[in-house]
Amino acid sequence: MPLTIKEIEAAKPKTRIYRLNDGNGLLLQVMPTGSKLWRMRYRYGGKEKMISLGPYPEVSLKDARESRDEKRRQLYSGVDPSEARRNKRWNAEVKSANTFEGAAIAWFEQKHRREVVPEHATRNWRRLQIYALPRLGKLPTIEITPPIVLSVLREIDDQGITETAHRVKSLIGQIMRYAIALGIAERDPTRDLRDALPPSKPKHHPAVTNPSDLADLLVSLNVYAGDPITRAALRLTPLLLVRPGELRSARWADVDFERQEWTVTAKGGVNHLVPLAPQAIEIIESLRPITGRSEYILESQRSRRRPISNNTINAALHRLGYRDVATAHGFRATARTLLVERLGYPVEIVEMQLAHRVRDVHGRAYNRTQWFDQRREMMRSWANYLDNLTTEKLKE
Repeated sequence: MPLTIKEIEAAKPKTRIYRLNDGNGLLLQVMPTGSKLWRMRYRYGGKEKMISLGPYPEVSLKDARESRDEKRRQLYSGVDPSEARRNKRWNAEVKSANTFEGAAIAWFEQKHRREVVPEHATRNWRRLQIYALPRLGKLPTIEITPPIVLSVLREIDDQGITETAHRVKSLIGQIMRYAIALGIAERDPTRDLRDALPPSKPKHHPAVTNPSDLADLLVSLNVYAGDPITRAALRLTPLLLVRPGELRSARWADVDFERQEWTVTAKGGVNHLVPLAPQAIEIIESLRPITGRSEYILESQRSRRRPISNNTINAALHRLGYRDVATAHGFRATARTLLVERLGYPVEIVEMQLAHRVRDVHGRAYNRTQWFDQRREMMRSWANYLDNLTTEKLKE
């Protein structure tokens, strides 16, 4: 039965918190101190949640019911009331601050951090802290002009790190476009700086593309005598074709062993399906007794709450004598070259598996789930090819 004012006034404190139910999720929480607080219980995304609606009598019974009904309408629209409140509060704080730093924080928390892998987000925030926030942070976004941004970028370029200048320019542009969406900026000043910086020289990751040299490397990976988690990471790296950050962040919950698939949140926050060859499944399963209770397949030795560090695989390659010869990321270039040149797979299929944006003749991006059967067969052929290289090398 719905609550009455009389029942609310008569509710006395007890030694423990207790609640009176008004219906449709609305509760009055009576504290041991005697204070009375409105709460709303609801379910979102399969989880039970609770949100505060304010204290009684400051928030009357009528007001609490109206607030509950408003949040139920949000739920019917697919919106989490708690998230909607946080976003409203956050946007209000940003608009009141009205500075580049405020916009940068909002962009990072509400957008960027959710779209990229953690180490990439951390790296980009560090770039902003070092190069952009000291000069732009306190400026109102509405006052940031192309010459101001260019002066920041030229300071970076003068240090001989042109590529970093281009990356910071991209980050500033993303923040300013987000600020426009928030209503605290009118234009993106980086759009007028397209040709203002000298071109950056692309940095290529060292990669082994000769089959004989690759066979030597694979033998070294298989006989690595260090930590078993690192050894598994080394053996998985050439098999899976994913970025190093995606591999180290692999979670047990994201692997479907029955379907032999791994769902990766790839660059740009887009889910990407990786077919798992039997060889990859075997390596992953071998870790179950070691890391099966952890969230991460490649668990850090220091904490079950973290995966291996972003330097673990490259450090192991250095110990094996492959410094400046092979890197974790370089195996992607290895696979791209040999899958096309030696195994004869179409470039589009390989690029799709590398989670690159592949477009058709009309410039439209292909769906990332396309050609999945072909990609599954390709990944098995690739795993068998690597096995054959290793076997033949061991026979020599």
